[in-house]
Parts: sequence; structure tokens; C-alpha cells
Amino acid sequence: MLSIRQCAQRFISSKIFNTNNSNCLPSIQQRSLNWFKEEEDENDDKGFLKYNKTIFPPQKPDEPKRPGYVCHVKRNIKYSPLKMWYVACFVRGMSVDEAVKQLSFLKKKGAAIAKDTILEAQRMAIEEHNIEFKSNLWVAESFATKALVYKGIRRHARGRVGIVHYRYCHYFVRLEEGKPPKHYYQPAPKTGEEWLQEWMEEMRNRKIYNSL
Repeated sequence: MLSIRQCAQRFISSKIFNTNNSNCLPSIQQRSLNWFKEEEDENDDKGFLKYNKTIFPPQKPDEPKRPGYVCHVKRNIKYSPLKMWYVACFVRGMSVDEAVKQLSFLKKKGAAIAKDTILEAQRMAIEEHNIEFKSNLWVAESFATKALVYKGIRRHARGRVGIVHYRYCHYFVRLEEGKPPKHYYQPAPKTGEEWLQEWMEEMRNRKIYNSL
């Protein structure tokens, strides 16, 4: 009867796991590559990037021009989605040049990730979506979502352990053709002083009927 070590040696030396076999490693690499390609294709068809494949009907001559856009995403970033959310909100409503300029001076890991994603989307807009001028784009959408969360173990005193969460995130961005709006968010309400001044002007300009 063979021992466990002899069985393992015979199993490793077989043709399937023989490193001298030229068909062994390329087949394993090809399977993993095909698996990743299938996963990316499914994400492109069902996820955020499906909007790049939208086909609109022809416009009438009297209709305003429909602005072009491009969607891009960077997945499984080793960064907290809560930290990435601040960076994503920071660049909303900016032009592409202004967003890249501001992110260059922001000392955060997420700023470099968002900058690379915006530049990739800008390149895609020129090369794949027939946008005429690369500077005539602004950040219409920018947000981050939660991705995979891996759990690890952290050792504590007296033989105890704690759970460590390694969080990943997805970053989504959509660039739109044209100039950015004046107010991306709704303007802030008036302050108490502004309401008082408005009421004073109304009182001074009012008309009293049947008077001198």
C-alpha cells in the first residue's frame, strides 16, 4: 500500500501537472484569461458601461443638439468607498481640465485613481465616441460604490483575535459634451440677513391706497 507522500509524488509527476508538458501552463493561463474576459463582457453588457452602446433615433432639424457622452468605470479598487465618495463628489460639475487640475493637487490616494479614470474616459470619448474637442467635456456623474470586502484576522493579546475588513470599491464617471452648468447643485437658501433685506425693500416700495 502506497503512503500519502508517494501518492502525492505520483500525482504531481503525472502528465496533467508536469511542467515539462508544453500544454499544461498555457492551458491554465488561457482558462483564467477567458474567465476574466467573460466576467468583463457580462459587466459591460449589464452594468454601467451598457449606456455607451445606446443608439438614439435621428434628431429633427428644429431639435436642439443632443450632447454626446461617455461612461467609464474602474472596478475593484483597494480603497475605502467612504473615502472615495468624498473625491467623487469633489469633481462633480467641473470641466475635465479643471477636474484634472484640482485632483493633481489633492493629496489623497483616491484623487490619483479618479484622475486616471477621467483621463481614460476622455481618451475613449475622442477615439471611440467621436467627440470633437477633448476639452469640451464636463463631469456629469461621479460616484463610488461598495465592492468586495475580504475579512482577515488580527492577533490580539492573550490569544484573542479580531476581524479586519479589507474593503474595495468601484468608481464610476460619466463625461458629457458641452460646458458645465453654472450650478450643478441647487443653490443654497437665503440667509436670515438676505430675507430681512428683501422684506425691508418690499416694505419701502409698498403703496398705501387712499393716502396723501
